[in-house]
Amino acid sequence: MTRTVPGRTDHVVVVGAGLSGLATALHLLGAGRRVTLVERDPSPGGRAGRLVRAGYRFDTGPTVLTMPHLADEAFAAVGDSLRARVELLPLHPAYRARFADGSGLDVHTGAEAMEAEVERFAGPREAAGYRELRAWLTKLYRAQMRRFIDTNFDSPFQLLTPDLARLAALGGFGRMDARVGRFLRDERLRRVFSFQALYAGVPPARALAAYAVIAYMDTVAGVHFPRGGMHALPLAMADAAVAAGAELRLGEAVTRLERSGDRVTAVVTERGRIACDAVVLTPDLPVVYRLLGRAPRRALALRFSPSAVVLHAGTDRTWPWLAHHTLSFGAAWRRTFRELTETGRLMSDPSLLITSPTVTDASLAPPGRHLHYVLAPCPNTRIGPGAAAWSELAPGYRESLLAELDRRGLDGVASAIEEECLVTPADWQAWGHAAGSPFSASHTFAQTGPFRPRNLVRGTVNAVLAGCGTTPGVGVPTVLLSGKLAAARITGAGRAPRSAVREVQHRRPV
Repeated sequence: MTRTVPGRTDHVVVVGAGLSGLATALHLLGAGRRVTLVERDPSPGGRAGRLVRAGYRFDTGPTVLTMPHLADEAFAAVGDSLRARVELLPLHPAYRARFADGSGLDVHTGAEAMEAEVERFAGPREAAGYRELRAWLTKLYRAQMRRFIDTNFDSPFQLLTPDLARLAALGGFGRMDARVGRFLRDERLRRVFSFQALYAGVPPARALAAYAVIAYMDTVAGVHFPRGGMHALPLAMADAAVAAGAELRLGEAVTRLERSGDRVTAVVTERGRIACDAVVLTPDLPVVYRLLGRAPRRALALRFSPSAVVLHAGTDRTWPWLAHHTLSFGAAWRRTFRELTETGRLMSDPSLLITSPTVTDASLAPPGRHLHYVLAPCPNTRIGPGAAAWSELAPGYRESLLAELDRRGLDGVASAIEEECLVTPADWQAWGHAAGSPFSASHTFAQTGPFRPRNLVRGTVNAVLAGCGTTPGVGVPTVLLSGKLAAARITGAGRAPRSAVREVQHRRPV
């Protein structure tokens, strides 16, 4: 029997109106609870925020939406619909990959289109390997979703299900890089289907093969972009929550929690006191533990994912070869991950994610202008340069990043920039993210499933956690699930109906 919050839970305060908090609110509202959402920023969204400068509308967090049915499930809890509120634009290709040798590959989520692209790129043997890889990724997703991702854990013994044997038989407890290598010999292709381990904060050579489920989400299930930018999603969720009766209090920071014994009785903000029967806390773990007054004891200290430097640039030109998402791989690979996770050096030969959202939605920039979002992974502040060091490092790093982009085909990029914002680990840390990383605790084996910080905290019976630091983990789909799982801890609702965790049905690209 899954543990739930005891006693009355009529009125729930949700701290943080990011994607996890908004999903929590919608599921709670659907179960008949009264909900107050408290958000320190003037707009909902959290990490999925927005920066507006001179007509440029920059998404500050996630750049695409995968597994949209998980967002739709939150809307459906209150009788609403994702597609009634947000226009989703499918991305074709999902990614464009460019390699240091000058070769390039478009990543399609349609099976036939991707098989043909792999054959063009690397020959029929690799195309056959891709077919087998796609089938394996689909089986991996089916084996994991219901029992290991979309579930609340109270004990490691909950892992002992037939799906655990299926996952083991699929090689899920081997190493991701090696498992992908069984299907694909071309190292460039192996990178395309294993770089996703970085999202989980672990190098592909050390990540469990089970994390290839992220590659399923990215390369099989389909990739979408909301018209109006990713920030359109939390705005729509907030509107749906308010329409269903939630009170949304924006620009109001929580300062402390009032307690009576082991229960939280009120959330105190800069503006006053909000009595509650239960509370859901969605900020990053250091903020949550400060509010609770204690951090759970762990046998091993938490390890955090690498961080990132992000350059948001509004430009007066673009480069026609860029797709919505372009992965620019450096020549180095294993050395890059050692730098990110072990030595703490800034990448000597970076692999970069270049997002160009105006390729899909030109309305995000002034007429004739373009948005570019360049993400360069870097060590977090515990392994690499500390937050204080970035005030000196940032200007030089910006120049080296622009020079590298110029060498990789974005010629004249520095002179094309009209508006910009550079975000470094120091900024992430100032916003309350542990170790200066927006990707929270890494997904090592000891920080996965029942071993990840749980969404129920000992010593407080009516406080529940949601967000990327707790179950099930980092990423838009999993953060949305964390909100549903947090709500279930309060309402006692079971796992989602089967339709919500089905294998995604694909439409033929148009």
